[in-house]
Amino acid sequence: MSDLAKLPVAERNRRYWQENLRLISILLVIWFAVSYLPVPFVEALNNIVIAGFPLGYYMGSQGSLIVFVVEIFYYAYAMNKLDAKYGLSDRDR
Repeated sequence: MSDLAKLPVAERNRRYWQENLRLISILLVIWFAVSYLPVPFVEALNNIVIAGFPLGYYMGSQGSLIVFVVEIFYYAYAMNKLDAKYGLSDRDR
């Protein structure tokens, strides 16, 4: 029996929500950084070339979209693990 199963339901739910908020906060910081930080640093980023394109242009055209899609898949993966950890996954029902 896991330590989480021994906890009262309210405490388990509080811990689950706390871990969920931590994950969301980290992903939102990454989203913010990828969305807004390239703009003020475009001159410096343009000195770096990826696949023949300046990084400032690449982040605006494709790079940020790739990061957002990766974030979506990572969030789904991490939440499945978190749900399983707390016995909330669909497989546990």
